[in-house]
Amino acid sequence: MTARSQALEMLRAVARNDAGARIVHQFAADRGRIERMGVEAAGLYLDLSKQSWSAGGFEASLDLARTCDVEGRRDALFGGEAVNNTEGRAVLHPALRAADDADFRALGEPVSKEVAETRREMATFASNIGSGAETGGTKQPFTAIVHIGIGGSDLGPRLLWDALRPLEPTIDLRFVANIDPRDMGEALAGLDPETTLVVVVSKTFTTQETLANADLAKAWLAESLSPRRMVRHLVGVTAAPDKAEAWGCGRTFGFRDWVGGRYSLWSAVSLSVAVALGWDVFERVLAGARAMDEHFLTADIERNAPVLLALAQVYNVEGRDRHARTVAPYAHGLRRLPAFLQQLEMESNGKRVRRDGSPVDTATGPIVFGEPGTNGQHAFFQQIHQGPQVVPAEFIVVGHTSDAAVDAREGDAPLWSNALAQAQALMVGKSEAEARAELLAAGADAAEADRLAPHKTFPGDRPSTTILMDALTPEAVGALIALYEHKTFVEGVIWDINSFDQWGVELGKQLAKAILKDVQAGEPSAELDPSTAELMKRLMV
Repeated sequence: MTARSQALEMLRAVARNDAGARIVHQFAADRGRIERMGVEAAGLYLDLSKQSWSAGGFEASLDLARTCDVEGRRDALFGGEAVNNTEGRAVLHPALRAADDADFRALGEPVSKEVAETRREMATFASNIGSGAETGGTKQPFTAIVHIGIGGSDLGPRLLWDALRPLEPTIDLRFVANIDPRDMGEALAGLDPETTLVVVVSKTFTTQETLANADLAKAWLAESLSPRRMVRHLVGVTAAPDKAEAWGCGRTFGFRDWVGGRYSLWSAVSLSVAVALGWDVFERVLAGARAMDEHFLTADIERNAPVLLALAQVYNVEGRDRHARTVAPYAHGLRRLPAFLQQLEMESNGKRVRRDGSPVDTATGPIVFGEPGTNGQHAFFQQIHQGPQVVPAEFIVVGHTSDAAVDAREGDAPLWSNALAQAQALMVGKSEAEARAELLAAGADAAEADRLAPHKTFPGDRPSTTILMDALTPEAVGALIALYEHKTFVEGVIWDINSFDQWGVELGKQLAKAILKDVQAGEPSAELDPSTAELMKRLMV
């Protein structure tokens, strides 16, 4: 048995023992729990004291991280080694938010100078559009941007825009990802082609959905603009600039193949957002992420926020058989965070083989889902409070969600008090005896109290983590996203999987191309299974 396997077995054994002790009782048994399981990093505060682990479970989790050499693998990531072993690539999203004088290297090749140059080009472009120096084909300033992408080319920039956009933006930024023409139709509604910039984001510039939408946008522009004028309205963001230019982009911004799609929002992929928010705001996002990078690199493992957040999930999955997690941001601006994390975590760690190709010996990443907090309370919180499955929760709480000049205790408290109450209720619950006593106190007779008490009982002892930030600043948003990126990486190290490839995306895309050929031919091919062939026939009518 390897050292890693032994550490996993020890974690599972301690977790089985922890199952006999309720979370709420751990505070009395472990007087230093709040201090040890609360950590500050890059302006965020994480409270992991409501997790199910005992002091022993916490230490067993730390031992597992040390045994798996999380610190060594972290250094390999930042050192530009081929941590994406199936594709032979470095993974250097931290280089994208590093200072201009940094010296990141991808497989030995210096990359920081190129990153800094691209940032300067982006800053100039953003400034010129903001000032009106950069105009469309008819010399009118741009008032709208249509950002076309999918997956990481959409979710990250969209999250940033939703989190930081002003109430009355000077540029109307709209996103299109779905290949359903309705998505593009809604995005273009009410816009003027002469004042609209179209930004097409595709790493390879071969992504089927993105190019289909890009063709629709180009056709819309062509109705009002000549080909010579239209090129000023088409910008490509890609690692394949030749393909973007051949398609019709008048200008391109590049990024390299060591930038993974779901880790790419720090690059030119967020050009649209940098333009619409202003370059100074985007730089502050990068600064927040850079601060989290520094924390991840330098903090001791037992005080390292991404490591501890990852270990809480590993403990729940490995030790307690909990294979789903909900994320509830109590801030409207973070409403896209659960969707962003679904891709970041499930595409990264939803793997069935280890780095060497052998079958996994763990469950790997759980299902991730969520909604903004108070909305979720009136939807799936019923399940996480009283359902038989235990679903760990993550609460993202913002102290000040608006700039309104009101006392925070009055203006923001109704929002964040709900978050604190939900976390408390999940942990403490309500016994049947307590429910019965409340019913009797409210005037129910004994028979009615006996009948209703089981329905009003909450098992409690359900774990959660709470992440606090003072305000939804660009720095805090950058730090939060980087926190989750590093958390995802740490989990991959512990599960011994490659968090940076996504082969599971490919098969369906290949088969979709084959089905489209059958559609063009007018009938299903002989190779199709009967069910798919029948569905195709019905849809072709």
